[in-house]
Amino acid sequence: MTDTIAQAPAPARARRAPLAEQSTELRLAVMRLARRIRQERADAELSATQYSALAWTASEGPLTPGRLAELERVTPPSMNRTVNCLVESGLLVREGSPDDGRKVLLRTTDEGEAIVRETRRRRDAWLAKRFATLSPDERDTLAAATDILRRLTDQ
Repeated sequence: MTDTIAQAPAPARARRAPLAEQSTELRLAVMRLARRIRQERADAELSATQYSALAWTASEGPLTPGRLAELERVTPPSMNRTVNCLVESGLLVREGSPDDGRKVLLRTTDEGEAIVRETRRRRDAWLAKRFATLSPDERDTLAAATDILRRLTDQ
């Protein structure tokens, strides 16, 4: 991939496109961007699912496996397989809950925290490098689009 970004179509053209076409183009662009950003990670051995579970645990603090499954929108048995891999890799540990001895909490280890920090650093650096090639107006447009995309994901 080159370090230059292809010129985007004129905004007027994008507004005239049929809604279905706009939706398709946005979906494809967001998917490609997300896929490319996911390639920037500190540990290539982790699957995207494993990294995501690790990142949730690092961000949210100790979580029950059930809560982690909810956040990831997967079934508890599926999350259990993911958690087992992360525990075996030394990236998560299981601990008893101080409030309820029957509950298990998952906590990120120092090694797991380091992987999450380095992955985030790499992803931010990759994107910042591309942002630097954009004009101030394009960066303003992306800032506005970021707010709109956030609203779409919260619906």
